[in-house]
Amino acid sequence: MKLASYHDGSRDGQLVVVSRDLSTAHYASGIAGRLQQVLDDWNFLSPQLEDLYQTLNHGKARHAFPFEPKRCLAPLPRAYQWADGSAYLNHVELVRKARGAEMPESFRTDPLMYQGGSDDLLGPCADILCVDPAWGVDFEAELAVVTGDLPLGSTPEAALEGVRLLMLVNDVSLRHLIPAELAKGFGFLQSKPATAFGPVAVTPDELGNAWQGGRVHLNLETLWNGRRVGLVDAGPEMHFHFGELIAHLAKTRRVRAGSIVGGGTVSNRDATRGYACIAEKRALETIEHGEPRTGFLQPGDTVRIEVRGGDGQSVFGAIEQTVVVPQAA
Repeated sequence: MKLASYHDGSRDGQLVVVSRDLSTAHYASGIAGRLQQVLDDWNFLSPQLEDLYQTLNHGKARHAFPFEPKRCLAPLPRAYQWADGSAYLNHVELVRKARGAEMPESFRTDPLMYQGGSDDLLGPCADILCVDPAWGVDFEAELAVVTGDLPLGSTPEAALEGVRLLMLVNDVSLRHLIPAELAKGFGFLQSKPATAFGPVAVTPDELGNAWQGGRVHLNLETLWNGRRVGLVDAGPEMHFHFGELIAHLAKTRRVRAGSIVGGGTVSNRDATRGYACIAEKRALETIEHGEPRTGFLQPGDTVRIEVRGGDGQSVFGAIEQTVVVPQAA
């Protein structure tokens, strides 16, 4: 099934069930008001939502209405946890090679992961607020999963069983703030502003055969100012699958329902498939020409991120954002 959170003036929004083709929706208020409620009581509430979903898809839902992505918050507008991995080693290798650094062998056996802010997750059409363009604003097209409750020390196999939903992500980075933060030895903070998510969260079964081995075997498309810059395959080159990423998180602590775990910037070794973040393009330019030639996002720029299934239909809906300089308070 496909689920979204409509803006209703509250922080957590109103849960809606969305049809498979993203054309219609229906409020889930008779079942649950918020997505977190469903994740907290998944075994009881999800079958009821599934029934409503099937009724909606068959055109028999009495109070259905046209689905409007612009009314969507993030599926989980605020989450108990947002942890993002870096499972595509080509991305890691390129960025490190461009600055003359080798990739440690441990990166192939132990996932990279950072803890992001989860108190203010953005909807698919929210602006990318750019306080200072000199900070190097970059998009990062990714996929993420939402978990149920998982115990301390969960295995990758058990962790996969705990995947409840999948989502589309734009994990914005401020590239020029990153080096100084990492030099402190404590990780990202100011260099990772609010993350945006696609309109709908989907259950893994919606992907059919495209969901295999904890990976999404579909193309992820990124448009920058209307021009396609990437059509990368999210499946084969994901070195750590989502079960392994969740298990990494659960090594020393429990993972609670509503945790979001990202797979990192999708990246392919075939450079003709383009890129899912500007930093990767700049790394390739540096390796080839000795310096980057592509600039970062500027005010007024637009970014569109989307995944289509084998039938050509949008799976998660699209993230469509514009870079905006916020007005002074």
